[in-house]
Amino acid sequence: MKRRPATRIRRSPSVPRSERRTPGFLFDLDGTLVDSAYEHALTWRNAFRLAGVDAPTWKIHRQVGMSGGLLTRAVLAEIGADLSPEIIDRIKEIHTQEYERMVDEVRPLPGAKELLDHLTRLDVPWMIATSSRATSARRTLAKLGFTSLEVAVTRDDVERAKPDPDLFLAAARRLRVPVTGSMVVGDSVWDIVAARRAGAFGVGLLTGGTSREELEKAGALRVYADPADLLKHLYELGVRSEQPMVEA
Repeated sequence: MKRRPATRIRRSPSVPRSERRTPGFLFDLDGTLVDSAYEHALTWRNAFRLAGVDAPTWKIHRQVGMSGGLLTRAVLAEIGADLSPEIIDRIKEIHTQEYERMVDEVRPLPGAKELLDHLTRLDVPWMIATSSRATSARRTLAKLGFTSLEVAVTRDDVERAKPDPDLFLAAARRLRVPVTGSMVVGDSVWDIVAARRAGAFGVGLLTGGTSREELEKAGALRVYADPADLLKHLYELGVRSEQPMVEA
C-alpha cells in the first residue's frame, strides 16, 4: 500500500509589524468621559424655561449630544413651538451660563482617566471631539486633568456638529490617522450616527442614559457600561495589552 505524500500547508505571509494598524480612538466628552449628560439636560431645560418655553426634561435629554442649534430646534419641533432665531440664540447663551454654574459638580466617569492613560502608554492615538463650544469644553476637560484644548476638537473648530460627521473627521485629521477604521466612542445615538457618516466604527457607552438597544440600532459595533468597562475589553476593538503576544 502506497503512502500518500503529506500535504504541505501554505501559510499566508505574516503582515510586517510596521504595516499593522492600531485603530485611532475619537471620544465624545459629555456623558462619555465625564458624568455631565444629565447636567446638560437640566441646564437646557432651565434655559428654555427662562426664555418662556416649558420643555419636558425627558424630551431634552433625548436630544443631548447634538449641536446646540439642532438640539434647540429639535426640542421646539417636539413640543410644537416656534421661536425667532434671536430667541433661539438667547436660549443657547442661557444654557452656557447655566452649565457654567453646574460644571463644578461634574466628575469624570469611572475609568475615564485610566482609559486615556492606558491608550497613551500603548501609543494608541486618541482625540476628544465635543459639540460643546471651547469655553465650556475647557472647563469640562479640566475635570480630566487637561489644562488646554490640545487634546480636543470643539464646536468652534467645525462648520457643523453632531449628528454631522465634521467633529470626528476633524479629530482624525488632527491625529493624522484615517477616520476609516477609527473607533468613535460616545454615549448618544447622535455620536453613533455621526461615526457612521464619517466612515468610522461607533462604540457606545451606557453612561448618557441611552439604552443598549437604541445604541445598537443606531449602528454601534459594541456597547459597554462605562469607560472602565471599555478599558477591560479593549482587546475586542483590536487594542493589545503591554504584554507581548505570540503571533499565530
